[in-house]
Amino acid sequence: MDKKDTLNALAALGQETRLDVFRLLVRAGPEGIPAGEIATRLDTVQNTMSAHLKVLAHAGLIRPERDGRIVRYVADMTGLRDLLAYLMEDCCNGAPELCRPVINAVTCDC
Repeated sequence: MDKKDTLNALAALGQETRLDVFRLLVRAGPEGIPAGEIATRLDTVQNTMSAHLKVLAHAGLIRPERDGRIVRYVADMTGLRDLLAYLMEDCCNGAPELCRPVINAVTCDC
């Protein structure tokens, strides 16, 4: 991930509804959630939600998966990992023990 991609991802997450969508999809895990259900759960109009999903997908934070006629969205954990890696690339100026709490916080047993 480069600086431009990082700014794109941060801008995508810098909007309340998109942040809510991303967190919802992270909680949902690899099975994801159909687009219509995301809109319903977040009480958002479907065409507005479609625009938010497109921004997040373009930023590499979520990805659509076709399931017959239904499009499910899944959090792209590789995109999230790349974003975090870029942000922490020069972490701690040679003192990795300072980064351990952050690494522990983003590491899950999923």
